[in-house]
Parts: sequence; structure tokens; C-alpha cells
Amino acid sequence: QVQLVESGGGLVQAGGSLRLSCAASGRTFGNYAMGWFRQAPGKEREFRAAISRSGSSTAYANSVKGRFTISRDNAKNTVYLQMNSLKPEDAAVYYCAAARTPLPTDKTYNYNYWGQGTQVTVSS
Repeated sequence: QVQLVESGGGLVQAGGSLRLSCAASGRTFGNYAMGWFRQAPGKEREFRAAISRSGSSTAYANSVKGRFTISRDNAKNTVYLQMNSLKPEDAAVYYCAAARTPLPTDKTYNYNYWGQGTQVTVSS
């Protein structure tokens, strides 16, 4: 069982930055690829970024490439999402998730555990 707790969301002006963190419980954090997703009201959950177990491989949605960076610290059981050049359309609830796969994956059905989410609001 893995429990995930996101933090770092908030209100930011367009063009600004936020850094999301996701702290995982348990001793097996390094056994999971990790991902970040977002969900806006009335829309499906959407992939943003993912990282492999070791952190050596990453994947991004096209709309965030060059603006978002995913990273992880296995010693701290934490995954991060650095979000720069934020746009109003980035606003949503952001979720982190853990997948029992070695490589990053953009498919929600590959993820076994989900956090409760953190709200990101971007003002224009």
C-alpha cells in the first residue's frame, strides 16, 4: 500500500511558477514509476508528466514540454513537478500517482495509487 500526499498548489499569476511535491509513504517508493495528472471541472483526468523508478527516464504531455519538469528523490520518497510559465489553461486539480511499472507511463489505468490532489489556480 502506498499513500500519496500532494502539496504546493495555490494561486499564481500567468507567467509565474509553482513547485508541486508529492510525498509517499512506505519503503517501496523506488519500486514505482510516478506521474502527475490534472483534472479540470467537467473534464477527464489528463496526463502531465511521468518519471521512471530510477528517475533516469521522463515523459511529458506535449502542452507542457519545456515548461514543466518532473523529478524525484527516492531517499525522501518524494516526487516533484516544477511548473514554469504557467498559463490560465493550466489551472486544475493536480494529482500524483504511483505505477508498478519501471518506465514512465501516460495511461491512467497503469497507475495503482493516487493522491487526493492539490488545486492550482492561474490568474490572467
